[in-house]
Amino acid sequence: MFDLDGTLADTLADIAASANHALAQLGRPTHPVSSYRYLAGQGLESLMIDALGPDHRHLVEKGAELFRAYYKDHSLDFTRPFDGIPQVLDTLVAKNIPMAVLSNKPHPATLQVMRDVFGAWPFTVIQGHEPPAPLKPDPTSAMAIASKLGIAPQDWLYVGDTRVDMETACRAGFFPLGVLWGFRDEPELQESGAKKIIAHPLELLELIG
Repeated sequence: MFDLDGTLADTLADIAASANHALAQLGRPTHPVSSYRYLAGQGLESLMIDALGPDHRHLVEKGAELFRAYYKDHSLDFTRPFDGIPQVLDTLVAKNIPMAVLSNKPHPATLQVMRDVFGAWPFTVIQGHEPPAPLKPDPTSAMAIASKLGIAPQDWLYVGDTRVDMETACRAGFFPLGVLWGFRDEPELQESGAKKIIAHPLELLELIG
């Protein structure tokens, strides 16, 4: 089971552009692309709350609306699979290993990116955030996917790049695998429960044999 943003795909520039577009439309200061490494990952509402600042929570709903509208047309301006990910997915398919995606990105946007960037690979389940389901790190959605596929929690490898991902895996009883090519750094992954941390996607193939 993979996280999407910062794990399968480098989506940072398009997330930043969409958020900065929303901020500019609302007359608020924009942020450097690098700032979105820490603003993204906990859902769109959380991103807009943090990007707007604590004194502008009344603009969050409108900001999220502006973000979604812009992202729908610009989600692929810069987004690409990370180097090595296509080879990993090819190998997993050849080994007949089921693959799933669980993201805090809104579900329609998750489906859009997966269709347009990863449509060549047969993911068994693709799940973004759909209210009222809770966001990660709540394990509800991860466990629902495991149940749907009839695969016990201890037999899942959860691959992600943030604290949210590692905590999700731990709470669901999955093996938490942290990656260093995404949005966050090694100390965060270690502190949030990663049992293994890798620096390049091809190291994942060494783990599964």
